[in-house]
Amino acid sequence: MPSLMHKRRVLADGITYVGLDVHKEWLVVAIAEGGGRGEVREYRRIANTTEALERLVRKLGQKGAEPRFCYEAGPCGYGIQRQLSDWGTSAWSWLPR
Repeated sequence: MPSLMHKRRVLADGITYVGLDVHKEWLVVAIAEGGGRGEVREYRRIANTTEALERLVRKLGQKGAEPRFCYEAGPCGYGIQRQLSDWGTSAWSWLPR
């Protein structure tokens, strides 16, 4: 039977899913904490710059959860994917219909 400490450690190693609605000048960020069943909520709107995205990645990683990103595929989204991949974060694209 796993110890209570083990259970606490497993719960602390969660994943934060981060959705990015990509526009030329800004990104709307939505998050779902607590795995795939977490509540999805709008987190904030940030500038579409490398510096702002890097601050977001660092801030979300501070909580101990692994951030996994989903971005909008398109002319503005592919640069974001390259940046996230260069920083070692998980990122995948989706195509809006």
